[in-house]
Amino acid sequence: MQHGKYRFIVGFLALPLGLYALFVVWPFIQSIYYTFTDWTGLSPEFTTVGFDNYQRLLHDDIFWKSLWHSLLFALVLPLVTLGMALFFAFMINVGGRRRRGGPAISGVRGSGFYKIVYFFPQVLSIAIVALLFTFAYNPDTGMINSFLRDIGLGSVQPLWLGDPSLALWCVMAVLVWSTTGFFVVLFSAGMASIPVELYEAALLDGASRFATFFRVTLPLLWDTVQSGWVYMGILALGAESFAVVQIMTTGPGGPDYSTTVLVLYVYQKAFRDGQAAYATTIGVALLVVTLAFAAIVMRLGRRERLEY
Repeated sequence: MQHGKYRFIVGFLALPLGLYALFVVWPFIQSIYYTFTDWTGLSPEFTTVGFDNYQRLLHDDIFWKSLWHSLLFALVLPLVTLGMALFFAFMINVGGRRRRGGPAISGVRGSGFYKIVYFFPQVLSIAIVALLFTFAYNPDTGMINSFLRDIGLGSVQPLWLGDPSLALWCVMAVLVWSTTGFFVVLFSAGMASIPVELYEAALLDGASRFATFFRVTLPLLWDTVQSGWVYMGILALGAESFAVVQIMTTGPGGPDYSTTVLVLYVYQKAFRDGQAAYATTIGVALLVVTLAFAAIVMRLGRRERLEY
């Protein structure tokens, strides 16, 4: 009987596991192999060079600069995005004043409308969002500098994307704007499932809104927040940061490599410079960084599960 059960399970898992090994595991193994070659990506001929690509990586200043930028994305973006999303979701679900004849706990007026407004950036392609903000950041005709001139701050006209000290933060602001709404809706759904009696008991005990958030809401949403942190970090290390930097910045990745991130550097080395083996080496480094980030977040965020 047990033998038949295992054969039945293996029969169902064989095909999906085989496809996963073929299209996921095998390309990873090939990529690691190519890091020990001088493959250009254009020619089928290449030779083995040992650890030369890894030695080059350790002495590549642009790699270390792009690694630092990617780590900033992975640390700052989740912190700001999830913090804003938690605040907005709390106000939408719990932050309203008690109205006569209404429930003790309610969201601000028009909370349903706010959910739609916050989620609106999610229906836009990240490429469209990047183009819109590129126009807004234009130092001559952009909306931001025009607004500064209209309110009498004509002497304050930053170059935004042309200033090495501002460009990276401008790109991060775009990603925060485009992703916060998703987590607002996600956290709102989680808060809606928390029993109202818990909030009412906390308020009867004299807890403030501030204390209620940190003592009731956040502990019960911790698993969702932790998953969101990992998801947002991987997003910041991957395609989202690449698309925004590629579209918005000069170079792209400029000025002076001030916005270059690892995934963009991989793309440039592989398709612009014809150095596929070295690009694959950078990709392996990016894989290690991503796995380390996820492991650290899951480790530091581990705590006892709360049931309600």
